[in-house]
Amino acid sequence: MNLATKLTEIKGVGPKAAEQLALAGLATVGDLLTFLPRRHEDFSGVVPIAELNPGKVTIKARCEAIETRSVRRGLRLTTATLTDSSGKIRAVWFNQPYRAAQLAKTDDEFYFSGEFEFQYNRYQLTNPAAELVKDLPVSTDRIVPVYRAIRGLKSQLVRKILAELRPFITMLPDPLPPSVVTSQKLTSYSDALLGLHFPSDTRQMAVARERLAFQELFELILASQLNKLEQTRLAGYQIPFEQPTVKRFVDGLPFALTGAQKRAAWDILQDFERATPMNRLLQGDVGSGKTVVAGLAACQAASHGYQTALMAPTEILATQHADTLTKLLEPFGYTVGLLVGGVKGQARTLLYRQIASGEVDVVVGTHALFQDKVVFKNLGFVVIDEQHRFGVEQRQKLLAKSSGNAAVVGSSKPTGSTPESRAKRLESRDAAAQRVNGLEEPTTLLARGLLPHLLAMTATPIPRSLALTVYGELDVSILNELPAGRKPINTQIVSPTARDRIYGAIDAELAAGRQAYVVCSLIDDNPANDRKSAEAEAYKLRNSIFRHRRVGLLHGRMSPAEKDEVMLAFMRHDLDILVSTTVVEVGVDVPNATVMLIENADHFGLSQLHQLRGRVGRSEHQSYCYLMMSDTSKPTERLRHIEKSQDGFYLAEVDLQLRGPGEIYGRAQHGALNLQIATLADAKLIARAQQAAAALIASGESLDNYKPLAAAVARNQRLTTLN
Repeated sequence: MNLATKLTEIKGVGPKAAEQLALAGLATVGDLLTFLPRRHEDFSGVVPIAELNPGKVTIKARCEAIETRSVRRGLRLTTATLTDSSGKIRAVWFNQPYRAAQLAKTDDEFYFSGEFEFQYNRYQLTNPAAELVKDLPVSTDRIVPVYRAIRGLKSQLVRKILAELRPFITMLPDPLPPSVVTSQKLTSYSDALLGLHFPSDTRQMAVARERLAFQELFELILASQLNKLEQTRLAGYQIPFEQPTVKRFVDGLPFALTGAQKRAAWDILQDFERATPMNRLLQGDVGSGKTVVAGLAACQAASHGYQTALMAPTEILATQHADTLTKLLEPFGYTVGLLVGGVKGQARTLLYRQIASGEVDVVVGTHALFQDKVVFKNLGFVVIDEQHRFGVEQRQKLLAKSSGNAAVVGSSKPTGSTPESRAKRLESRDAAAQRVNGLEEPTTLLARGLLPHLLAMTATPIPRSLALTVYGELDVSILNELPAGRKPINTQIVSPTARDRIYGAIDAELAAGRQAYVVCSLIDDNPANDRKSAEAEAYKLRNSIFRHRRVGLLHGRMSPAEKDEVMLAFMRHDLDILVSTTVVEVGVDVPNATVMLIENADHFGLSQLHQLRGRVGRSEHQSYCYLMMSDTSKPTERLRHIEKSQDGFYLAEVDLQLRGPGEIYGRAQHGALNLQIATLADAKLIARAQQAAAALIASGESLDNYKPLAAAVARNQRLTTLN
């Protein structure tokens, strides 16, 4: 048996069990061993029936009598009388008629573990697990692990199979180097798995969790540090700093750059001058002016004959970026092209030709920039908006489109060295990095050409601990200041009882010529909860409260063309109110919108609320954000943070502490991190993992000596560089 052994080969895994496991994504022994419990229930310690107290309990008893009957359609009730030397107790199971066959035909003793509670005017044991005392307990008389019920997967089944695998777990080799385990004083990998799947006490669980949490962070951080090391192996365009161009750009702005914008721009311009390609993340709080910083850098690149490609996640955002950059770069005679789905026919063909000839200096688009027909003449700078995991492979795809550098290492611009000397230096770097990495065959950089500089931009403030862990291969610049003249957004938590007053305040803003957002968490009504849906709310507002206003609807099930049509209508002020789901969270820039109502605000994370709030307050007009509670209960302290602070970085830190990284990045990105045990709020453990990863790299020891670790790191390297 090994980690790749199919679960169908394990004793007790029949066709039905195999199907349940497969639906949960569990196919191999390795899959099941790393399917860690989400919590534990303590049923350790047998208590005599006469000494039971309410709560989770375990008794050792015989079944004196048992019966099953139908109490109503679809519900069968099984009741039993359990007895030991100290007394008797009633046990009840709902829709578990097989308990009668299990318990009625034997006088053997069983362990019963369940909730002892007062129900139907008596104390009873509700839905207890039952296992023969003579067998090794799996779900009773122990601290019982509870697993995620993915697609209806039962924890009892997982525990049963793991019991068969227990001897195998004890023989598992440790994936971490002995030097790391020893220096960090960690328990062994096998003991850690046993400590979570078969814990004997809470201390063993704590030691196990520390070990596995450290391993998760170590694998992630090691991948990130190796990615950064990989950066030193790459060659990029050296774009000299040209002060007159920068000064003319800054002097031509209708506003003064903030101190944060100046610092970020200087970071980028310094990176441009280096021989290795820039790999920088520009974090900007909502409305902080990231596009202007990118525009300054694009202007500098264009002044030396290099093209810029800016990729945005949506056509609307791409259009906004193109408009902004056109205004910034037109005075210099530089041309901005927009490549999105709406550009078709002869216009698209002409744009392809202009990009290839170099007539277009800056190309803004969506993923259309990756189409085979798009070829750049001399691409030196790539800007990626809201897509942090854009890495070497994507840049190489863009590189291959540049006819100016696809075949040779040399550039049409002076680099300060000959192609021959540069190639020799790169081959030396390549060999040194390969000795440490050991994850891929040595490659010849002569075939790679020069890679463009990369600037990833995000409007989601990232806590420092998260940035160092997940995006450690990126240098980080932060825009934490708002442009002069921006007024703080008046943010209020409001009760449903104040709804009429809030509608009146919104209507007053509309009467003054402004516009409003109403944000709902659901697209349509869900009988499972009473949260407001965008479709129902749009219908209500359009046909009653705001029948005298123009109300639009926007949600994620609409086609891209439909969403663009609605957003353009709102931007043109053909709509007064936009009822939307969170698709308006990032990138939508309508300065005339001054009021936002967020329904069921207590169901959102702080970072998401801050992003939504950032859709208003984008002009000199006073703006308002109303956070409507789901009911009349008192707002939580968590929600009070967004009412009193407009600092996105502070709110992101609070969100990380309270709700985890998924609330900052959304489920898809959080899931990609594959963290089951570790929390990115554990700064001390992160620091230990960073120190250990750096020490391993410095030692020069190849990861080829640790195949499982190498595989995990390689997987994380792809996750942290690819979207």
